Amino acid sequence: MPVAELLARVSSAELTEWMAYERITGPLGPERGDALHGILTATVANTARSKGRKARPQDFIPQWAGKVRQDWTEMLAAVRAANRAMGGADLTEHGRGDADVDHGGAPGRGRHGRRRADRRR
Repeated sequence: MPVAELLARVSSAELTEWMAYERITGPLGPERGDALHGILTATVANTARSKGRKARPQDFIPQWAGKVRQDWTEMLAAVRAANRAMGGADLTEHGRGDADVDHGGAPGRGRHGRRRADRRR
């Protein structure tokens, strides 16, 4: 649900109640699923382990909050690197690996905002 729709449908008081409920019962969204899967995975790992340190649920829960945000050029460079690592081909117009260059425009459009098909006419 988009934020604007949420704010139109739910009052501030109700949102506050849900925030308080979440603080008491634990996370309600995807974080709760991560925690439950961490518990299950730790249980399975501990049944199959040999001697040594016992696995804890935290060992299997991804830490999303500490992730550093990337700008679009860093994301594009990461996607291109993953594509190369898997043997893929870069079929984009600027597939020379120059992710640090701002080509401007939206995907499928040239530098001047025209669609590629429009330029061929």
